[in-house]
Amino acid sequence: MNPVIRWFHLLGSPPYFDRFAARWAPWCYLAGVLLMAVGTWQALFVVPADYQQGDSARILYIHVPSAWMSLAVYALMAVYAGVALVWRIKLCEILAMACAPIGAAFTAITLATGSIWGKPMWGTWWDWDPRLTTELILLFLYLGVIGLYHAGDDRRASARAAGLLAIVGVALLPVIRYSVEWWDSLHQGQTVRVFGQSSLDPSMAAPLWWMVVGTKFWFAGSLLARARADNLRREAGRDWVRKLAEESA
Repeated sequence: MNPVIRWFHLLGSPPYFDRFAARWAPWCYLAGVLLMAVGTWQALFVVPADYQQGDSARILYIHVPSAWMSLAVYALMAVYAGVALVWRIKLCEILAMACAPIGAAFTAITLATGSIWGKPMWGTWWDWDPRLTTELILLFLYLGVIGLYHAGDDRRASARAAGLLAIVGVALLPVIRYSVEWWDSLHQGQTVRVFGQSSLDPSMAAPLWWMVVGTKFWFAGSLLARARADNLRREAGRDWVRKLAEESA
């Protein structure tokens, strides 16, 4: 068997995943904190103020990575949910449900920082702008997935219902992405592109990419830690969990 395929098969084993998550979650957290610390320091003290927005633009170094993560985490949650529904892989159910609180947090940060930025730029904390409104709907979708998962006593049945909602909600992602192009919007257009020419001055780009990579590592650590905790709850009573508890005592 191919070593990579064999590793994925092993990762589906609850004891093996527990050891994997326990080993790598702290390192992902550490990498995320260090990278975001560098990005924050550069955003506050290295890059110049924006020529139009002044120092208010510095909050976008938190807002933009959080906005990207709010969409990326939802897409990943839907992929895990789809795999779980088709192939009945329990670990994918766990990972999908672990994505939801993290994605909701990124979405809430996106909305909060957008409001803080919007007050001096637009003169209001909130406007029913297409981008803001669809991002708010995304938060409600995350909360719906979390609520469905915790609504019943049967975690596997609840995970399937929540996973179905996650899959249906994927239709919102392109609407959020292209809302500023499809409708009149106060929200500025895309200034940063992963591929292609960005309108962001190169002197101001470095802290953004530090933050983008840092949030990815932080998400990985959070995902592993949450999935590990849920995995242990589901496997409570198994011999390997009792042995682990005895070793930790």
